[in-house]
Amino acid sequence: MACTMFAAIDVGSYEVNLKIYELSTRKGIRVVNHVRHRIELGKDTYATGRIGTELVDELCRVFLDFQRIMKEFGVEAYRACATSAVRESKNNLVLRDRIHLKTGIRLEVLSNSEQRFLGYKSIAFNSDRFQEIIEKGTAIVDVGGGSIQLSLYDKDNLVTTQNIRLGTLRLRERLADVAERTVRYAGVIEELLNNEMRTYRKLYLKDRNIRYMLLVGNYIQYINKYIHKDREINQITKEEFITFYDEFIQKGQLAMAAELGISTENSTLLLPTLVIYKRLLEETGAENVVILGMDLGDGLAFDYAERRKILKPRHNFENDIIEAARNIAKRYHTNKNHTQVMEKLALTIFDKMKSIHGLGKRERLLLQISVLLHDCGKYINMSRSAECSYNIIMATEVIGLSHMEREILANIVRFNSGNVMPFEELAVSSLLERAEYMTIIKLTAILRMANALDRSHKQKIREIKVSIKDNHTMQMVVDSAEDLTLEQALFQEKAELFEEVYSLKPLLKAKKLG
Repeated sequence: MACTMFAAIDVGSYEVNLKIYELSTRKGIRVVNHVRHRIELGKDTYATGRIGTELVDELCRVFLDFQRIMKEFGVEAYRACATSAVRESKNNLVLRDRIHLKTGIRLEVLSNSEQRFLGYKSIAFNSDRFQEIIEKGTAIVDVGGGSIQLSLYDKDNLVTTQNIRLGTLRLRERLADVAERTVRYAGVIEELLNNEMRTYRKLYLKDRNIRYMLLVGNYIQYINKYIHKDREINQITKEEFITFYDEFIQKGQLAMAAELGISTENSTLLLPTLVIYKRLLEETGAENVVILGMDLGDGLAFDYAERRKILKPRHNFENDIIEAARNIAKRYHTNKNHTQVMEKLALTIFDKMKSIHGLGKRERLLLQISVLLHDCGKYINMSRSAECSYNIIMATEVIGLSHMEREILANIVRFNSGNVMPFEELAVSSLLERAEYMTIIKLTAILRMANALDRSHKQKIREIKVSIKDNHTMQMVVDSAEDLTLEQALFQEKAELFEEVYSLKPLLKAKKLG
């Protein structure tokens, strides 16, 4: 099979990267070129909230160079993505428009959950050990310029993932004045981190046995090489790291940066990075740091190859999204038995209607997550649960979902028991387009049907068979050993939206089990 040339552009907080890949089913993914350009976009964003004109002009010049390089390598497809420095800047729309007009490159701004999800894909792509490691208690820690992402895996399941907005560049900018006025700069950084770490430990680390800390970031490879010299080892013990940290503090930042082979311009980020690593080791209790390569560009390449069916993933990443949703549902004490039955009912209806609703695999996933989270708002206020569910979802990151997908999900849940807003009313406070609105309405109609079939929350239905009759009727034959009077009485009330959206009249027939 012929190779596909793919390029990934990663616009980070203090560096812009272009990586060009050769993708093939037989040989997998191979990096053929990697170009880096130092540009501290985050310095402007984290200090002033905006990216200055000079930096935007410089970024445009870099993109023109990247465009020329991509042409030389015969790149057939590319994806250019920005993370927190652009995401948090108030003028990011203007910046992206200028880049597109001057270079023709469309810059996509990733939500934090999308960024981290692609990062995990890059880990899986770069390591045969990924699956083995996450079977045990593992904390995956991604230290970036703007934030720290902490994800806990146990028995191959993603337990939780949280973002702490204290990355290396953000810390350096917030404490720039302090660094010049104190000899205990590392201690001040620790103090700033401690409150966040204390909260994280209390909420997410209690009763968890973390054996490994899988650490990713720009400097851990330098540290590993320094500790192990020329030996090919990708693991550091807690003791080895603490010994290195003490030596670093004793010798000083500039001297150690030189020994590590890190440039002077990058050296100012080294101390904040090491303090973060040290505090995370202390809080998680992990005895070993595992170093696996992680690069957003690798994640973009892997994602593209997976979507184009060039490669098959070894890890089920969609299951990570579902498990993350299950853990959010657990946090808000939703009815597990009710959602399990609803999940089966909703997905059965969705699958039987493929030719009618015209939705795909991704929308099926959103329906499944909406089932898991449809009642989470009752934890806050039972009489306003629809509104509270909406607010919880909008305020909670679901790993792997974009901001738009999260908004679709939140509205499906809101409309499940609340009034369905007309598009014109929803559009006043949302960036959703008509296509997304139709996805919301279609999935809400199915969710309402599934909810009606377990209205008593007693899981009376054992099996369901769905069939479309004459393109005018959808017949649902359910097996139950119990009385379905309540479900049948309230069924038609929930069926109204379904009939309006799909022009199908739903009929419920019960088969009494002996």
